[in-house]
Amino acid sequence: MAKKVLCIAPHPDDETLGCGGTLLAHRASGDEIYWLIVTAISVGAGFTAERVAQREAEIAAVSKAYGFTGLYRCDFPTMRLDTVPMADLVDSISAVVRNVAPDILFLPYRGDAHSDHRVVFDAAAACTKSFRYPSVKGVYAYETLSETEFGLRPDDSAFRPNLFIDIGDHMDAKIAIMHLFASELGEFPFPRSEAAIRAQAQLRGVQAGSIAAEAFVILREIR
Repeated sequence: MAKKVLCIAPHPDDETLGCGGTLLAHRASGDEIYWLIVTAISVGAGFTAERVAQREAEIAAVSKAYGFTGLYRCDFPTMRLDTVPMADLVDSISAVVRNVAPDILFLPYRGDAHSDHRVVFDAAAACTKSFRYPSVKGVYAYETLSETEFGLRPDDSAFRPNLFIDIGDHMDAKIAIMHLFASELGEFPFPRSEAAIRAQAQLRGVQAGSIAAEAFVILREIR
């Protein structure tokens, strides 16, 4: 039976770095995939009109490449989520979760270096209670290159995955989609580079006994 899969991304490209191959695998198996982007850039926040237009074009191209059943956007200010009332964040994410009624949720890891990721995790976690969101059977945290590996919280045990998903058949497509985020890619050893993305997938593949894999922390799984 087809499932509904919702990836919650603090920023565009987090979904691709964290679980792009897995999303493609779900789509290939007949599942519906959905994308929620929590933040947005704007001229009012100091970005140029050209940059805003470029980001909009990137989002449209990436959404088409994945073949998302639905794209949702909260449009909260990027890099300033810690200034947004938590109730507003929860309400916005909750509305999407209720509308999609996903079986599976992918969330950013709470220990990431970027404060936006922590805030999104906390708000999204409030939208996983089984008595309020009964459709949600699986909740998984993904790792995001340039954020997860740079987390320095002394009270965090670091990203320790206990789920690996084989993305060998979808690795090249994941890379092609990441190239659509032209403004986010850099040259190795920059973390968001093709070489680094492939290296991470190969490392996770070694751990999983496959050519390439993505790794997750199981937060909740109801069977």
